[in-house]
Amino acid sequence: MSDEDDDSELFRSAVGPVRRLRDATPPPTAPKPKPRARMAERDEAAAREEFRHALDASLLEAGDVVSYRRETLPPRTLQRLRRGEIAVQEELDLHGADAREAEALLRAFITHAREHDVGCVRIVHGKGLHGGGSVPFTGRDAPVLKNLVDRLLRQRADVLAFHSAPPAQGGTGAVLVLLAPRRLRPA
Repeated sequence: MSDEDDDSELFRSAVGPVRRLRDATPPPTAPKPKPRARMAERDEAAAREEFRHALDASLLEAGDVVSYRRETLPPRTLQRLRRGEIAVQEELDLHGADAREAEALLRAFITHAREHDVGCVRIVHGKGLHGGGSVPFTGRDAPVLKNLVDRLLRQRADVLAFHSAPPAQGGTGAVLVLLAPRRLRPA
C-alpha cells in the first residue's frame, strides 16, 4: 500500500459515512447571440447599391421621350402611336398627385380601360419641371411621375406599347398607351 492509499483510508475513517451529493447544475452562461446572416446582409446592401446606380443611370429627365414596344407588336404600330395616328379613347391626368396616389390612380385607370375594351389611352404625367421632387432611392431631382409611369407601364402584361405624345397632345409631358385587346390578354 502506498502513502496515498493510506491517506485516503485515514480520511474516510475520520469523516465517517458519506452521502454522495447530486451533481450541481452548471451556472447559467450568457446567451449566445442570435445568428446573423452577414453574407446575406452584404448581398442585400450590394444589391440596393446596384439598384440605386441602375436607377440613377436610367432616370428620365423632363424633356426625354418615353418609348416602349413589346417584341410581338410590329414596329410600324409603334410609329403610328408615336405620330398620334391611333385615336385616344380615354385620358388620365396625374397633375398634382403624389407618387403613391398617382400609382393607385394609374393602376385603377388601366384596369378600368381593360374592363371596357379601351385600346388606346393618354396619361398626362407632366414634365416634372415644377414638382421639385426627388426620385426615391436616388435623391436626384427628376420628374417623379414621369419615371413612375414609365416603370409601371413596362411591368404590365396588358400594355403592348407606349410613347411620348406628339407635341399637340402633350409632348414629353404625356404618354400614349396601346393596350392589348381583351381576348389576347392573359387571364
